[in-house]
This record gives sequence, structure tokens and C-alpha cells, in this order.
Amino acid sequence: MAEIITMPRLSDTMTEGVVAQWLKKVGEKVSEGDILAEIETDKATMEFESFSEGTLLYIGLKDGEGAPVDSLLAIIGEEGEDIEAIIKEFKIATPANTEKPLAKEEPKTNDIAAPNKKDSETTQPQTIINSGRIIASPLAKKIATEKGINLATVVGTGENGRIVKSDVENYVPVLTSTSASGSPTILAGEESFEETSNSQMRKTIARRLAESKFTAPHYYLMIEIDMDNAITSRKAINEIPDTKVSFNDIVVKASAMALKKHPKVNSQWFEDRTRINHHVNIGVAVAVEDGLVVPVVKFTDQKSMTQIGADVKDMAVRAKSKKLTPAEMEGSTFTVSNLGMFGISEFTSIINQPNAAILSVGAIVQKPVVKNGEIVVGNTMKVTLACDHRTVDGATGSAFLQTLKQFIENPVTMLA
Repeated sequence: MAEIITMPRLSDTMTEGVVAQWLKKVGEKVSEGDILAEIETDKATMEFESFSEGTLLYIGLKDGEGAPVDSLLAIIGEEGEDIEAIIKEFKIATPANTEKPLAKEEPKTNDIAAPNKKDSETTQPQTIINSGRIIASPLAKKIATEKGINLATVVGTGENGRIVKSDVENYVPVLTSTSASGSPTILAGEESFEETSNSQMRKTIARRLAESKFTAPHYYLMIEIDMDNAITSRKAINEIPDTKVSFNDIVVKASAMALKKHPKVNSQWFEDRTRINHHVNIGVAVAVEDGLVVPVVKFTDQKSMTQIGADVKDMAVRAKSKKLTPAEMEGSTFTVSNLGMFGISEFTSIINQPNAAILSVGAIVQKPVVKNGEIVVGNTMKVTLACDHRTVDGATGSAFLQTLKQFIENPVTMLA
């Protein structure tokens, strides 16, 4: 009996999903536990496995297409089974151009063709444009990255114009229409632009940041921290075998310990209540291709700087390869955003709601400072605390920063 597969809800905030790519084709056998497709949610791209076995009879969305949760995604059943009645009964909330079932094959239309179907199709390979998304196999993407090839200039010969390994390996650049970097050549006086579809992640980031900025009354507190002792302490710590601590690890640990002393900063605003958290889960902002994700270090105050560093490094690597799970990005009570490695000396961030505050960390800068009445060369770092005035007033935020400063300037106090 045919089994209907619907768009799964892969995170608590997911309302729509996009098929990044199908790993099974119509007509292929499917076993329980096989990965059917990669689904892009509002937080990450995740592998979606089958809980049924049989033959993949129908695919309701092509690579790059999206639909609301619970929309018809696929049908698995016995080979040759008639599923037309099932499809008609199921309300399809997806784009009209979907792949037809195996039981009854019909001509397919090209993604860039006019709405009217053509009686026949050319057998020549065509580049498929799908809402700005380039469809390519993971191996083809890897080879293209290694060779510096712009996939937008590669003609795909796979199913539905998908770019495969051989397409990249046999690629010959057309220098007359593109530059050496693979980007279009722009003539003097010629207007040019490029458009791509906003990913689920980018749309969610835009929505949540706009909600935060326009609903939470932000204000900002900045403090400058003497980093001379922190630099010396970090060097001594890293001389211990199998130990590696970054300045970001020091800041995250100091934040966690300061939050324990100032729990109002570790709070969350809800319309009918304010929650003061006694546990500390710090989210660490990580830049990825589609925007920004915030993996969470759970119970940060109970971990050493080495443990924090290992957790952050592991999650950052998996975030960039889209292997983080939604659970690893939920439950933060405070957030740290560090742009110091990019040379940014100071900046402000938008609060990651429902949290009440976020810390922006700048670069360590060498400059003249006054110590013991004399001008000497010193190292300082500016940090800025963005607070939600509904839950954190100025005195509370200032007291938190003073405690944070003490911990960072004396890392040895965090080793006890």
C-alpha cells in the first residue's frame, strides 16, 4: 500500500521547507533508514530519512522548490502501483510543475520554459535556472571549489539539468562571455545586476532581527578592557600539553561567570512574564554562507575554557557544513558575537530574542595607555552590551560589565 511522505517539521520554528536536493530518484528502491533528501529549514540543512520501504513512486517538489510543512513531498509504494487517486485526494500546496509519478509518465517541462507544455523536448543538455539556485551534486560542488570554477557557468547534464562530477571535470571556460574569475564581464556604461532567491535561513534571520529591533527597546553600554594580563595568561595556559584556549573562549567563560553574579542580565522577556534563568546557556554567533547561526554551549558556567573552546570549534565547523541540529541552536539565555578576528574594534548587535542581552566583542588593539601615571604601550579590547530595557536597566547592565571586566583582566580567577 502506498505511503504518503509529507514535508516534515524539523525545528520548532519551521513553517516551510525547501528541498536542497533529492538523493533518491523516482523508480528507485527505498529501504527504511535511507536518506531520501536534504531539507533546508529556517535553521539548517538536514538529511531526511525514510521510515518506509518500497519504490519511490512520486516526487512532489524538485530540487530548490519549497512548500509549507505537511505538504505532499513524496509517495513510496509498490512498483507500478496506481497513485493518481491519492495525489488528487491530497491537497498539494506546492508549485504546479512537479515530477510526475512512475505509474503514469508524462512529458516534463523545463523550469525556464513558458507555461504551455511542449510536445517534445530537446535532448541537448540545458542549464536549469531554479529561482537563482544552482543544482549540483555535493561532489561536483567540492571539485568546483577546488578548481575555482563558478558553477553558474557550468552546463549540467544530469537529471533536470543537475551539474554532476563529469560536467565540472570536463568544463572549459568561455572567456568571451565571462571574466577570468568566472563572473560576467560588465561593459563600461552597462547596467548589470544579479538576483538570487532568499534562503529559508536568510528569511528567518531577517524576520527575527526585524522583530527584535522594532519590539525590544535596545540600549548600549560599552567598556574598554585591559588585555595585557589576559594575553600573558593565555600564553601560559596554552603551554600546558593538549590545551588550547582562544581569547573568545576567555570572553565566553567570563560572560558565563558574570551572568551567575548578575542573573537579571540572564533573563528573557515574554509578554506576560519575565524569566530569570539560573542556568547559563551561551549562544555563540557563527557566520555561514547563508547568514548567521547561533549554536549554544549548554551550561557554560560549568565548563572549563578548554571545554568551551572544543564545543565552539566543533559546532562552528558543523555549522559551516550545515550539520548542526536544531536542538543545538535552541535554548540560549545570552549571546556572544565576536568580530575581533575581522579587525572590527567595536560594534553593536541586535538582541537574539527572547534573551535580554547580547555582547559584541571587538579586536584587541595595541595603543598608548596610561598606567601608574605614565604613558605606555598597552593592549585593550572594547566590548559592547546591548540590553533590552524592559528587563535590564542601565545600572544592572553596567554592574555586569564591571564584573565581566574583572574576570577577563584576571583569567586566573576563572580557573578555580
